[in-house]
Amino acid sequence: MEYKDILEKLASLSNPGAVAGMERYGISTKYKAYGISIPNLRKMARKIGKDHSLALKLWASDIHEAKILASMIDEPKEVSESQLEKWVTGFDNWEICDQCCMNLFEDIDTAYQKCFEWSERSEEFVKRAGFVLMARLAVSDKKAEDCKFQQFFPVIKRESDDNRNYVKKAVNWALRQIGKRNRNLNKQAIKVAEEMLEIESQSAYWIASNTLKELNSQVVQERISKRDKNKS
Repeated sequence: MEYKDILEKLASLSNPGAVAGMERYGISTKYKAYGISIPNLRKMARKIGKDHSLALKLWASDIHEAKILASMIDEPKEVSESQLEKWVTGFDNWEICDQCCMNLFEDIDTAYQKCFEWSERSEEFVKRAGFVLMARLAVSDKKAEDCKFQQFFPVIKRESDDNRNYVKKAVNWALRQIGKRNRNLNKQAIKVAEEMLEIESQSAYWIASNTLKELNSQVVQERISKRDKNKS
């Protein structure tokens, strides 16, 4: 599909009701939005195939769904440092942030490095991207050693006092996903959460409480035991 054809296809899939619903889920964007579902965008991405040049054109459009589609068709190995910075600073809602992280950023060579860099930044969705990447890597990088994730614990604890909703939810997501990888990381994540309870911060307390509830749950504990047993 050519660029013009893609824009026409996106317009044809417009769903005004879904656009109105986006606001209820906190997806507020300065760009034009059509309310197209992620499954429909993935279907388009499979039809288009990987195309770096086309991804750049789509990102440059003023269309929310075109930007998400760009993250789905781009080639991780062709993503430059300047492109990463341009895209991440262009995030204006949690959906575009999370989709770019899971569709593209987690597969770039510098993904772990970006977790550290972006988690230190002040911009809400740049900082969120750093922690979303941690969460995504904890799920997708199956062969990574525990030390790759242990290095995130001090960062998670340090930034847990950020009370901005989309930041604290991402910090919580990262800690929970790391704590669900295996028994060793589960114990360490629980310990970090318990330490966070002592921080004088409502955000840190919420993150810690939510994390402990899930990581100590019977469902998670049984899942970890089963996973570890299958590996032995």
